[in-house]
Amino acid sequence: MKLIERDRLSLRHQRTVSPTGVVPVRLRHASRGQSVKLFSYFRSSAAYRVRIALNLKGLPYHTVPIHLTKDGGRQHTSEFRAINPQSRVPVLELSTGEILTQSLAIIEYLDEIHPEPPLLPSDPLARAKSRAIAQMIACDIHPLNNTSPLRYIKRRLRHEQPDIDAWYHHWIIEGFTALEKLIEPGPYACGSQVTVADICLVPQVANARRFKVPLDKFPKIVAVDAACMKLPAFDKARPENQPDAE
Repeated sequence: MKLIERDRLSLRHQRTVSPTGVVPVRLRHASRGQSVKLFSYFRSSAAYRVRIALNLKGLPYHTVPIHLTKDGGRQHTSEFRAINPQSRVPVLELSTGEILTQSLAIIEYLDEIHPEPPLLPSDPLARAKSRAIAQMIACDIHPLNNTSPLRYIKRRLRHEQPDIDAWYHHWIIEGFTALEKLIEPGPYACGSQVTVADICLVPQVANARRFKVPLDKFPKIVAVDAACMKLPAFDKARPENQPDAE
């Protein structure tokens, strides 16, 4: 096993015993009792991923809503640009004042600092497969259907809504066709353990349903989504359950 991988695994197995049982080592970072700020938009699938991860870890957080469409997109204000120059959500502000961006980076940080429950399998090969599914969604499917490119297609390229919907459907269906073949025997995307693959898949399914993408050809994906939604951490993270939901 590579040294880096072994070091990661050893970090996962560090524990300190408390009267209530075994809890993660605190390191120098925010403890489980300290609330963090999550700059979020209820419909953002990237923010949705981080909400799921925080809920799975049992970490308290305060939501700071950033509306991505009102007033031309409030993520473009000078105040928010000072927090994230990329003008995107999610942003996680730690109790120390440190700022983290990009959903997958935030999720991996949370998994390293609060190792239980793990969001990646312990086996390196299984880890790679889980990350591959997560990255297919976060890096290949989602960027093509994000708010910014859809707005550009409509406003700058002058396409009508039916064209935009066709664009959205095309990339979801193409991505889901590949993902369907990678889903392992469940109930979750990579087997019996919830992983970052599920954290990324569920928000993308929600977006697909919102834009009325037909999912009848993807029974495995639909089954994984249904299994995840039985878990309180996923249900609590739903867009309609957020304080800024409309």
